[in-house]
Amino acid sequence: MSHPAPPRPPGVPAVRRPELPPVHGAVICLAAPCLVVSPEDGQLTGQGIGGIYRSGRRLLSRCVLRVGGREPVAVQHCRLGANRASFTATVRTGAEPGPDPDIGVVRVRHADGTERITVRNFAARPVRLPVELLLGTDLAELAAVAEGRPGPELPAVVYAAGLRWSSAEAQAVTAAEPTPDDALASAGLLRWQFDLDPGEARTVELRTTPDRGARVSAGQAIPLSDASAEADDPRAEAWFRTGVEDLGALLLRDPDAPGDAFAAAGAPWRLGLAPAESLWAARMALPLGTGLAAATLRVLARAQTAGSGPDAGKIPGPLRGAGPQLPPGCTGTEATLAFPAVLAEARLWGLPEDEVAQLLPAAERCLDWLRGALGEDGFLADPDPGPRRCETQAHAHRAALLGAGLLAGCGRSGAEEWQEWAAALRERFRARFWTDGPDGGRPAAALHPDGRPLPRLTGAVVHLLDTGLLAGARLAPGLLDRPRTGQVARLLGAPAMDSGWGLRSMAVREPGHNPFGHRSGAVRAYESAVAVAGLAQAGFEKEATGLLRGLLDAAERFGYRLPEMFAAEQRTPGSAPLPHPAACRPAAVAAAAAIHVLTALTGIRPDAPARAVRLVPMPGAPLGALRLSGLRVAGEPFAVRINRLGLAMVEEAADALQLMGQETV
Repeated sequence: MSHPAPPRPPGVPAVRRPELPPVHGAVICLAAPCLVVSPEDGQLTGQGIGGIYRSGRRLLSRCVLRVGGREPVAVQHCRLGANRASFTATVRTGAEPGPDPDIGVVRVRHADGTERITVRNFAARPVRLPVELLLGTDLAELAAVAEGRPGPELPAVVYAAGLRWSSAEAQAVTAAEPTPDDALASAGLLRWQFDLDPGEARTVELRTTPDRGARVSAGQAIPLSDASAEADDPRAEAWFRTGVEDLGALLLRDPDAPGDAFAAAGAPWRLGLAPAESLWAARMALPLGTGLAAATLRVLARAQTAGSGPDAGKIPGPLRGAGPQLPPGCTGTEATLAFPAVLAEARLWGLPEDEVAQLLPAAERCLDWLRGALGEDGFLADPDPGPRRCETQAHAHRAALLGAGLLAGCGRSGAEEWQEWAAALRERFRARFWTDGPDGGRPAAALHPDGRPLPRLTGAVVHLLDTGLLAGARLAPGLLDRPRTGQVARLLGAPAMDSGWGLRSMAVREPGHNPFGHRSGAVRAYESAVAVAGLAQAGFEKEATGLLRGLLDAAERFGYRLPEMFAAEQRTPGSAPLPHPAACRPAAVAAAAAIHVLTALTGIRPDAPARAVRLVPMPGAPLGALRLSGLRVAGEPFAVRINRLGLAMVEEAADALQLMGQETV
């Protein structure tokens, strides 16, 4: 049994948690579980978080290049995809008069631990150049690096065409091709002597692995469909492509069932399973196929709490900070409520019925847990006992309605009970959570255990707009009626919440607002994407368009790899979104946001069991003409085009798939 810590004596400061090393300027190459974190000049110095990692362990922390006895001058870095990047530099040898560099250096670094270093002679005469690499490692775990205690650099030994390092827990090998002319273990030095004619180039390839084997393979566990976007606004294509690539790079195999995979939460700090975020990312990626959702659901079903206690049926998950005024919430509660909703929507997108049947008992156990977890006041606390959060009620309501549709579609009992349960929750929510005011009112962020509302305006309110999809290509009803939904839309579109770069996680004038606070003011890409999709589905074109354009502008500024969060300083002419120094980039829900937003613009609403699909595009075509191809509906390729007038047309679909009549929102 754990005991509370003794009180801190007067005058003794609280122990500070270790500060995460800043990564906002890092160049991250990822093909999970392989990860490379580089500074912008490409030189791994052994300081900070930089290095080559495999499964959470740093294999190489120092890789400093010297050409002609000096470090090259970095001039550019470029991300070439989710898993590789290039670093371009120059060297001035002094062989030619004037300030012009006469040697070019290009390093292409891959997530799997390989690096190609090409040195080219730009001079008009032959040159002889020593090329040196200073290598080293501590073989530290990423968690230790994050806490600032990586440990000392380990001694190297010369091994074949490179160097090797060993500790009690691990070893790493860096092999070079061609074989270096000299190798000095005490300095971690590999050296070549290059004779280069004018215009000639020579290349060195390094391979860093956990052992003496060949390069590490890091293929995707669940290949995502080869989908693409085309639009009058070319940024949409780049954003969609980058999102798909990054989501694929975050996929990790379940060690207990390697045929299943899930999206890790983000790199570098959260390269593992985060039950709620992994489910939400899989849900947003359903247009790319149902494989990721099915695999993620199977992974979580195996972790579901068994037995007959109060937690039976709940999916475990850690606590997560909720900003000022509220205690941390349980991500396991969120994941448990997401499970039946994601399974229900995956079935509508085309998850085969035999796979649905295998997962259905776990979804029913989630619903059973929800039934038993409801408080005496008719709301779900998170954690219990604790506040009744607005978004938790939205997740519970969605789970009940989509769970009812799932039960009915699969011929199981209980659908009517859950529909009645959801209707009762709607009545209670509207009576207890809505707070009137001169601005038109707002939903409370939470109810305290004693019933007092906390009338704080936060980004969590967007989950009230995310009602979910039902059979017949219909949207489920939400917790709010139409007038109150309109009021929420107005609040989300106002400057207090819309930063111009996306949606703030808390309104500007709320107590405790911090533009860098991950739950107290920063823009979170996931919430912004949910807001755009929810507003579009509810017919609030103006507010949806404003947030969409801001988020797309932010994506462009971040090279289309949106971080999980960034500072929500108000946009002004000539300004740019400010990075959060500790934010994961890429992050699963931020990568999937591009897929979710652009699919929402087309309004695809499938009902694969009925062999039907409906298109409800967002009016106004805010990005002009838009075409999405390579999607998957009912297990077959699907392509849709929206013209500049906002009219939708299916260009490719399964032969038996029927197009239902278009609706207006």
